[in-house]
Formats: sequence, structure tokens, C-alpha cells
Amino acid sequence: MSGKRVVMVVDMQNGVFATPRVGRERCAALINQLTRAADQVIFIQHCEEGGLEEGSDGFQILPELYQPDNALYVTKTACDSFYKTSLETVLREQDINAFVICGCATDYCVDTTIKNGASRGYAITVAGDAHTTANRAAADAHTLIEHHNEVWRTLIVPGNPVRVKSVETILHEWQAN
Repeated sequence: MSGKRVVMVVDMQNGVFATPRVGRERCAALINQLTRAADQVIFIQHCEEGGLEEGSDGFQILPELYQPDNALYVTKTACDSFYKTSLETVLREQDINAFVICGCATDYCVDTTIKNGASRGYAITVAGDAHTTANRAAADAHTLIEHHNEVWRTLIVPGNPVRVKSVETILHEWQAN
């Protein structure tokens, strides 16, 4: 993993965590390891009525997360971080073609952003142990996380496979380069 070390953090916001998410503390700690080692961090923030209005306390990034001074912020209104947002412009202006992704919710915004980003040609590495979600009616959060890690590992995007790695492996690869 050579080049600029970029981490995209999806929806790790106060209002999102009003619904309990599995392993919040562990997930935040792993994300902090990534953001402290990254050259560039992009925070994606969901905005909608009902507690995630822009500027509200619910919209704010979780207080336990490290936000570097040079962090970039993109606001979205859909599960897809690319849909009608400035994300693609930000990536182009910063000459970013590859990134590590982490955050919440595994089965909604993280998944949709990964699939759309990969289809747009971005080289995506999923921090497989640094994303979280809530228990759902059809499956518990741990099952959803493992299921999505497997789906992303085997996602068919010819010439641009999505990689799923542990934070430890990502950091080790960054140190080696």
C-alpha cells in the first residue's frame, strides 16, 4: 500500500450512535489508530432530519475520535457517500485514488460507499475490524459484520478487487512503505 495513506471514516456521529452499535469503544480505538497514522483523513457525515441536522450535536463526530487538523469533511444525505456529494471532487482535488474505509453502519452506508467507490475505480481497502452496525431483525451485528467482510472480499470488480484487512495489517503495511 504505497502512496498517500488515506482513511475515510463513515458516519461515526453522535446521532448515528443514538442507536446502540456493537463494539463502539473497540471500533473507535481502531479507527483512531488509523487516523493517527494516516496522511489524510476524510470524515463522511450523514445529514437528515430527526437528530442529524447539520450543526446539531447529533451531526458531530463522536468525541472519542481523533480529528487531525488537516481532516476533510463531506456531508451526505444518502447511504452512498458519493451520491450528490462533493466526495468525488474532494478525492480528485487531493489526488486520491485509493483509501482505507471504516465506520458505521456496515450494512448500509459503509457497504454502499464501498460498492459504489469500487465501481468508480477507487482502490479500496476495508478495515475489516473497524466498522460496526446495530443488531437487525434478520441478523445480529456480529453476523452482519462478518457477512459483509466476506462479501467485500469476494466482490467481483474486474481489475479492482476490494481488499479486507485488519487494522494491524494495514498499519504494518504502511510502516513497511
